[in-house]
Amino acid sequence: MRIHVTDLIPGDQMQQDAYNRNGVHVLKKGTVLSLEEISKLLQHSIDYIDIEPREMLISVDPSSDTPESLSKVKPYFDQAMDGFATVFTEALHSGKFNESVVNDSFQPVVDSLMEQKDVVSLLLLLNDKNDYTYKHSMQVGMLSYFLATWMGYSVEEAYDIGRAGYLHDIGKSRISKEILEKPGKLTSEEFEEIKLHTIYGYEIIRESMDDELTALVALQHHERDDGKGYPNAIGAELIHPYSHIAAVADVYSAMSTNRVYQSKQQLLHVLRELYSLSFGQLNGKPTHAFIEHMLPNFIGKKVVLTSGESGVIVMTNPLDYFRPLVKTSAGFIDLSKEREIAIKEILF
Repeated sequence: MRIHVTDLIPGDQMQQDAYNRNGVHVLKKGTVLSLEEISKLLQHSIDYIDIEPREMLISVDPSSDTPESLSKVKPYFDQAMDGFATVFTEALHSGKFNESVVNDSFQPVVDSLMEQKDVVSLLLLLNDKNDYTYKHSMQVGMLSYFLATWMGYSVEEAYDIGRAGYLHDIGKSRISKEILEKPGKLTSEEFEEIKLHTIYGYEIIRESMDDELTALVALQHHERDDGKGYPNAIGAELIHPYSHIAAVADVYSAMSTNRVYQSKQQLLHVLRELYSLSFGQLNGKPTHAFIEHMLPNFIGKKVVLTSGESGVIVMTNPLDYFRPLVKTSAGFIDLSKEREIAIKEILF
């Protein structure tokens, strides 16, 4: 059965080997195609292949077991958010927290993440939580840990960086609840108070742990390479590398999560925003490493388009990483060419 590559569906089985126009072997006979293999055929500009008759096959959705595999991680996320709530409340009332509660809450999450590579699905899993402060802290800890591993830090260093991300906003325990949960725009006076959470965080961590670097991340995660951040408006050379990592995780989580005063932005769109920020504000090294490792996670994700159509991302476009190729029931839509259509929502 000869079929155009754009008409392939996951579960189709190849009847013959596939070669590109230069004679390079791409996929072998008998391969049961997933979205990744279909994407590979498209990347090699292969137009037609032979597949086994579909009536003899059971169609397989390669992502169908994703939620089940992630369900094993969810209890650890819930435990970590409950743990952060305990730490946050303790810091509110006493100005310090029990370090063992932090480790008991965050270490199981890190252990569970070692077998997880689909970071986008993990973020989607976390987005079902309503409490922004606790959820955000969990996300920043998780993303800081992943980014540290992607950048080549050791397991021990990655844990420390992840834990620093987990605690980066602990200083908000000293900010009034009215300001933290205000639904409208903050006044200049209120924003000045919010900015103090970086200093408060440094002080709380120094009171609670013998760990200068974790405290430094809390102090510096809003500093920017161009010297226009806060609280001390220092430039890139004075910002610790751990703080650079936490800043990328913090911005990505903040922009992609619902807050009381701002609706979340679509996950792929936020990557484009991060790319723009990497030229002057966020440090380029961790930002570009983050984008490079996050993009493959979007292949295979179900999406809803602004046109109302539903589909699956099958390939990132090398000319525009943030406007991928989407397969719908009607065919393929290249968002890099169909500029009037965009991704509205990304699903499991």
